[in-house]
Formats: sequence, C-alpha cells, structure tokens
Amino acid sequence: MSDLYSRHRRVMPDWLALYYDDPIEITHGEGRHVWDSDGNRYLDFFGGILTTMTAHALPEVTKAVSEQAGRILHSSTLYLNRPMVELAERIAQVSGIPDARVFFTTSGTEANDTALLLATTYRRSNTVLAMRNSYHGRSFSTVGITGNRSWSPTSLSPLQTLYVHGGVRTRGPFADLDDRAFIDACVADLRDVLGHTRPPAALIAEPVQGVGGFTSPPDGLYADFHEVLKERGILWISDEVQTGWGRTGDHFWGWGAHAASGPPDIVTFAKGIGNGASIGGVIARAELMNCLDANSISTFGGTQLTMAAGLANLAYLLDHDLQGNARRVGGLLIERLRAVAAQLPGVREVRGRGLMIGIELAKPGTDEADPQAASAVLEAARAGGLLIGKGGGHDTSALRVAPPLSLTVAEAEEGAAVLEDALLSAYS
Repeated sequence: MSDLYSRHRRVMPDWLALYYDDPIEITHGEGRHVWDSDGNRYLDFFGGILTTMTAHALPEVTKAVSEQAGRILHSSTLYLNRPMVELAERIAQVSGIPDARVFFTTSGTEANDTALLLATTYRRSNTVLAMRNSYHGRSFSTVGITGNRSWSPTSLSPLQTLYVHGGVRTRGPFADLDDRAFIDACVADLRDVLGHTRPPAALIAEPVQGVGGFTSPPDGLYADFHEVLKERGILWISDEVQTGWGRTGDHFWGWGAHAASGPPDIVTFAKGIGNGASIGGVIARAELMNCLDANSISTFGGTQLTMAAGLANLAYLLDHDLQGNARRVGGLLIERLRAVAAQLPGVREVRGRGLMIGIELAKPGTDEADPQAASAVLEAARAGGLLIGKGGGHDTSALRVAPPLSLTVAEAEEGAAVLEDALLSAYS
C-alpha cells in the first residue's frame, strides 16, 4: 500500500471509491495520455469521468487560464463578469432553446439541483418523473431522484419521485419488443403513471444514461414522451452532463436524437465544457429561469477563471469539429469493439454512439451481471496502459469507454487492442 493511499484512507470517507486494487495517482497529462506518479503512461479512455473533453493540457485552455489567473480569479455573481456573459452568450446560441437564459454552477449535481428548483417552483409541484437506472448527482435532492440503487444511499427526499420505463433498451419488461413497439409501451406506461398521481413538475432524463452503463432508448422516445408531457404542462429536463457538447457524435446535445417535438424546457450541463475546470449550468427559456421570487447567487458558479477555461475549450471544440471527430472515430471504435465482442460469450452487448460506448458483461450463457469480470477487465486494461470506467444499474455490469473527443484513429485502434486483450484475459 502506497503512503498516499494510507493517508487517503485515514482522512477520506470510506464511501469515496477508488479504482484498482492498487490505486494510482495521476500526476500529469498531454493530449489523450496521462502519467502516474511511478512514471507509467496510459491512454486515457475515461477522461476523469467524461470531463477532459478535448485533450489533457490543451494549450489553448492552459493559455486562457494562465492569462486570466494573472488578472483576477473570482468576484462572485454580485458583479458584472465579462467572461461569464460571453460564455453564456455562446451557450445560449448553441442551446436550441428559444430566448435562452444560462445560470452557471460548479457541478452537474448543482445544475440538476437548480433545474429541479426551477421546475418545482414554476409548476408548484414537488412530484418529479425520473427514469429507472438513472443518475443525477450526489446532493440530497438529486440522490432522491436517482433510479440506481448503487448510488442512492437514502430513501429520504424533498421530492416525490415516480419512475418510468424507457432508459434501458435491452432489459426489462419491454426488451423483446421492436423499437416502435418499445416506445409505444413506454409511452403507455407514462400515461398510466400520470393517471395515478397529482400533476408532476417535470420529467428529468439522461438521453444516454451515464453511470447506468451508457444505456439509451430508441431514438424518438423522449420526443413521444414530450408530446404527452406538453398536454399536461409538465416540463422536460434533459440532463446533458455526460451527453452534451457533441460527445454522441450525431448531435450536439443528446436530446437531438429526440427532437421531433422540439427542444427540452430545461437543459443541464457540466463536465466536458470546462475540460477539467469546475463548470456546470442550466439553460432554460426566460419564463422558466426567471420564475424564482427570491434572491439567489452563485458564489463560485461562473467565476472568471473557469469561464476563461470554458470559452477557450468551447471555441476549440467548435473550430476543430470535435463532434464530427466523435462521430467518425467513435463509429470505427464501436465497430472494432463489436468485432471483439463477437468472440466472447461474456460480452452481452456493445452499445453507444460517438465516443460514449458501453460494453455490458454477463456471466457466459446467462443475462446475469458479472461485476467480477468487469473489475478484472478494468485491472487488465490498466496493466496494458489503458484507463477505462465501469458502471451499471440493476443486475448489470458494464465497462465505460469515453475518451477525449480529439481521439485519433491510431489511438482508437491502440485502445481497442488493449481492451481486446483485457477481455480475453478475463474470460480465458
């Protein structure tokens, strides 16, 4: 056990999870690679939980942060803040939401908290619809609506939460239906739930469920949900903390795959926009954003340093068409991984889109989760010089692959080869 690990265990909570039997300290990075304190180099296919979106030590972001740090780090939202206004303008422009207003927070958890505050205030209801297998953060309110037992340590909540079907395509009572019948069954379930409760404030949903193992419904499900919600004045909150900024390749926002009935009422974001800087936020039309009748601030949300990072990072993302790169390179990577999976009875499914790919593992010949295999693959990948993530919900275990969006074809091939060896070693 390393000295740092011993110190960590003495002062950090027991529930603060660490990857690997022998946890590593990442000391620096460049591009799509990181190094640990022992000098080992890794290809990073997890990006600090989908947060290093463009690249490690991206010169444009480093320069912007350094120059801003030399002027002022912070002043709070009580003063005009040019970088905050400029980033809000750019985000409003790409949001797809008419008359958009933007509020910055420090994390995705806080962004979802704010979205719930807006929705429940606007609708004067504390009932919320959420998806089974979902994850929305670690605060009291977001834990209370999270539909993933592994990440929900209490049943206490300020909200009444009702869970509906649809976030997981290949498990559950509708798994054997074709896509159209699956959507119809989920819509019927939603209508049935609404018939048994007082009017909810909102439905909150991840277009691709992150912690749940990168699961998603057929395209169009949330559009059909939105039609049902609009009939009753219920809001749609799209949690884009992991799916935003072009990661899914086909669309800039994950909700783009469900856009037939128009944009969501509220979008939350975080992670990738800061490329490691602590930025989260909420986008909503003015009518919703302005519904609060009391004062509010965000001490650290929108601080000049993080806004400088966000502006430089978003500019790089757009100027270099990293969404297109995610679509092209991600498409190659997922097909390569599916070819590997076809050889292995323990791989139940390879799914995802863009550079957001899940590999679900099961005990061979069954649909039963295999968390031991997931841990073994994680360890073997690390030994081979590759960092990946893992997740899953009810009776599932999945590997999560989400590299920076600037990943090259050569790096995708390199990572796929390491993953192939790791999977083979786990099932040999």
